[in-house]
Amino acid sequence: MAKLEATTTIKRLRNRYRLLVMNDDTYEEVVTFKLSRLSVYIMLSSIFVILVGLTVALIVFTPLKQYVPGYGNQSARKELQLLKMRTDSLEQAIRYKDVYLDNLKKVLSGNVAIQYDTTVLDVPKPELIAD
Repeated sequence: MAKLEATTTIKRLRNRYRLLVMNDDTYEEVVTFKLSRLSVYIMLSSIFVILVGLTVALIVFTPLKQYVPGYGNQSARKELQLLKMRTDSLEQAIRYKDVYLDNLKKVLSGNVAIQYDTTVLDVPKPELIAD
């Protein structure tokens, strides 16, 4: 039965149809096309592939590729990385300076809680060297 369905599908694809364009006022035939479903499918698929190919070629081979997110020239990317590293180091320096100023304010105002290290160190005894 599968073979029977496949042959009917192929027959439907190959059936010929006539597309007739007529003048509405005089009912005169302007253009006549003899088409099949298969030829229409092939034509639409070809147009789609050509349009996709032209779009990709337009983006790849022209300066439009600069507007694609994530794409840019190498020098701009290196400059961006350098600026990001500088910004990170400046942010870290500002944080260190803020902590230093907070500690300095605490010391000058006398609000310092001194914590002593009370852990006992286990220092090993030196070994005697025998001659």
